[in-house]
Amino acid sequence: MNIKISSMALIGITVFAKDRKGLLRDITTIIAAHDVNIKYIQQFLQDDEIQIYFELEEVKDAEKLINELKTVQDVISVEIYRPFEQIYGKRIIVIGGGAQVAQVVLGAVSEADRHNLRGERISVDTIPLVGEDKIAEAVRAVGRLHRAAILVLAGSIMGGEVTKAVQELREDYGIPVISLNMAGSVPEACDLVVTDPVQAGVMAVMHVAETAKFDIRKIEGKKF
Repeated sequence: MNIKISSMALIGITVFAKDRKGLLRDITTIIAAHDVNIKYIQQFLQDDEIQIYFELEEVKDAEKLINELKTVQDVISVEIYRPFEQIYGKRIIVIGGGAQVAQVVLGAVSEADRHNLRGERISVDTIPLVGEDKIAEAVRAVGRLHRAAILVLAGSIMGGEVTKAVQELREDYGIPVISLNMAGSVPEACDLVVTDPVQAGVMAVMHVAETAKFDIRKIEGKKF
């Protein structure tokens, strides 16, 4: 991919290689030798070929780094990309019941479009789920999602393990949580409670958008 890597503080590269033991060690040894920080990594395995995607920062000589990575045993090719934050940007995560989730997404996508037209990158991810344990597991997993900026919980009733998961997400990862005005203890554990699901999606995007002046921390604990 033809991009101006010299002006990028953060770059993405994908290493295509035949899978073997020690491959990741050999690749990261070269990256470390260039005094480069690995900010993010993920890998995909298809048959006997593996794709390892890195996001690297503090790269001083990207061309030299890539050429050296190509010399690693079993490496097929190395490609360079813009990092995900410059393509998909910050992620709005919406979890809960299908009907409520759909309405939150309606508001979030509409508002994200307005900001993305101004040059931002904000994406919306969602999963409709039923069951306390499944929702709690999904909430906890938000802390492990790359670029997750805010969570919206959309449902009719949530509590128990979901409430504990919300508290852990806020305390351990600092990710703010918006809840619809629903039955259960979840609304009490969230940063903000919004009755209208469309408005909840709009406010979630406004909080993470750099082109908006809305700050959820200034109205934390309130209901709308």
